[in-house]
Amino acid sequence: MTHRVVVTGLGVVTPVGNDVPTFWESITTGKSGVREIDRFDTSDYPTKIAALVTDFEPERFMDKKDLRRFDLFTQYALAAAHEAIAHAKLQIDDGNRDRIGVYIGSGIGGIGTTLSNYRLLMERGPKRVSPFLVPMMISDMATGQVSITFGLRGPNSAPVSACATGSHAIGDAFKIIQRGDADAMIAGGAEAAVVDLAVAGFSNMKALSMRNDDPTHASRPFEKDRDGFVMGEGAGLLLLESLEFAKARGANILAEVIGYGMSGDAHHVTAPAPDGDGAVRVMRAALQDAGLDGTEVDYINAHGTSTEFNDRIETLAVKRVFGDHAYRLCMSSIKSMTGHLLGAAGGVEGAATVKTLVEGIIPPTTNYETPDPECDLDYVPNTARKRDVKVAMSNSFGFGGHNASVVFRKFEEA
Repeated sequence: MTHRVVVTGLGVVTPVGNDVPTFWESITTGKSGVREIDRFDTSDYPTKIAALVTDFEPERFMDKKDLRRFDLFTQYALAAAHEAIAHAKLQIDDGNRDRIGVYIGSGIGGIGTTLSNYRLLMERGPKRVSPFLVPMMISDMATGQVSITFGLRGPNSAPVSACATGSHAIGDAFKIIQRGDADAMIAGGAEAAVVDLAVAGFSNMKALSMRNDDPTHASRPFEKDRDGFVMGEGAGLLLLESLEFAKARGANILAEVIGYGMSGDAHHVTAPAPDGDGAVRVMRAALQDAGLDGTEVDYINAHGTSTEFNDRIETLAVKRVFGDHAYRLCMSSIKSMTGHLLGAAGGVEGAATVKTLVEGIIPPTTNYETPDPECDLDYVPNTARKRDVKVAMSNSFGFGGHNASVVFRKFEEA
């Protein structure tokens, strides 16, 4: 039996808000979370800006003693999980916990913990390295700790596919429920990689914006004068349930997941295939899985990183997949405000896509001033737009040629 899968809860920690209402208000009013980095000395760095989480209060979600045992990416995931479960009003007990799973990925994992302990090793010797180093740094620990905290004993795993991680987690969890292996899954991504080593690495790749004197306007997807992406951090989680399970407990259904695609570029470690082949195939796979021909899609939450190659090639791929309909649908990138949350991007953007379906408002692509002739679609520039969106797609593309597309639909009984 194939089960319909619905979304009943959302949870986020982002540079523009640490809960869904604040996040949604920010991205629909064009608020930027990009600012100067104050966590380390950036004097020798070409990029001095990032989209940072502020006013985060982990003590609301975990004991103080646990803060020393959880890397920041795991703390973000736990906070988002608390919100998603509360939003869905899901009561977890011995009667259902074996059928509720967790699928939270991270592109990088506990890099902050790794760096701080390496410095201890070099400066003070091996005995100073934390005994919690390994469980703190490994990328599956967000999933592990959410499972432990809430006593969730269903399917439990953690994808790692760079910037496609969050979308792969949502799509894989969708398939787990669809085939009947779980009744509910908490799925998405978490990341906390704005540390000196990672910023230096991305900077030396020439991947980051250097608009240091104007941080809030640095991330400018699809715009002619874009000069690179802005690193972000946070977590985004969706609570997915089978329709039967959700209806039996009287859940408020936000949207339905109806399609999922995966593909690989098999081209280059960082650059997308120049003809957009991987992006084309993943969107077509998601549409086929959803049983759609593409003309039903009203909105695409784009990967839209603000890099030269991604934005141009994603635009090309959308035109190849949707033909003339590409010029009728809307497409925007919230990375213009949140920055690029790497492995958490797909989770946060999945939450934004669901909110778009629920609220009938499409968040804009901000900082769009000068059109790029090669990026000629409707990117909902600068101002949110009211539109009755019935079907929406969320795209994520990652280093290594990993691609994921998830299709959501406004929920209807039949």
